[in-house]
Amino acid sequence: MEIVLYEPEIPPNTGNVARLCAATGTRLHLVEPLGFRLDHSKLRRAGLDYWPNVDLAVWPDWETWLAAASRARGGRAPRCIMSSARGGAPLHRFSFLPDDCLVLGPETRGLPPELLRQGERVRIPMRPGGVRSINMSTAAGILLYAALASSGLLDADGWC
Repeated sequence: MEIVLYEPEIPPNTGNVARLCAATGTRLHLVEPLGFRLDHSKLRRAGLDYWPNVDLAVWPDWETWLAAASRARGGRAPRCIMSSARGGAPLHRFSFLPDDCLVLGPETRGLPPELLRQGERVRIPMRPGGVRSINMSTAAGILLYAALASSGLLDADGWC
């Protein structure tokens, strides 16, 4: 399982996701442009002292990440699970696989339509009302743990 943040904008959100990745042993990919510098104090603070435990890669653009991810899979494109507040299968009815890449978009605009078409969409169900979406770092945690449970990875050795 891997998390890909496409053009993240808010440093504390990315720091929270980095901390989540450190806690779960999940590789984190950041696709540029980023809305902040990697030495931003709020990014570093949100990740606390866990940064040495984060398997982090930064990519200049989506195409470069996709090509590298395909090479890492022996030429097979990764299965990208696109998080979207505007459609897709409800996450509790979605069958995740152990090598899925969970892709989340920029906080203010979400993933662009051309990226959404490159993967399978999944959404976090919400009650109707005044909330349009869930905070990106919260969504990442919900999606990652649902994916780890669904794919059987939480049953592997090393989890407490």
